[in-house]
Amino acid sequence: MESIAGFQIRMALETENLALDRDTVIKGVEAVLGDPSKGRYFVAEDAGQVVASLLITYEWSDWRNGNVWWLQSLYVVPEWRRKGVFKEMFRVITQKVCSDDGVKGIRLYVDKANTVAQETYRSLGMNGDHYLMYEWMKQ
Repeated sequence: MESIAGFQIRMALETENLALDRDTVIKGVEAVLGDPSKGRYFVAEDAGQVVASLLITYEWSDWRNGNVWWLQSLYVVPEWRRKGVFKEMFRVITQKVCSDDGVKGIRLYVDKANTVAQETYRSLGMNGDHYLMYEWMKQ
């Protein structure tokens, strides 16, 4: 839990220059771990050390009569980047999706400026052709 929360704090600072409140993040991670309907974490480890994590959340699609899994909160420790860690995590997740008739696909969002991540996602067969994402967040 500490690793996941720490990763989220580091990711927000790294990608959006946003300093998250540690207590809020810990409570958010604990909420997911305590309630599987909120989502599910996947982690990658090396010699017992967590080197990456991601969160899957669920979106119901009435068009498809099933869930779409959203990949969120993806973080790979810098020294483990570009070594296939996310690729392996993605492989495991796509296998799970393919073996579950109730799950119809995978989505994620990526910062427009994060071209390295965009290229990674394209190399795994994902595309950004269909939708733009808009949001409104309470201040």
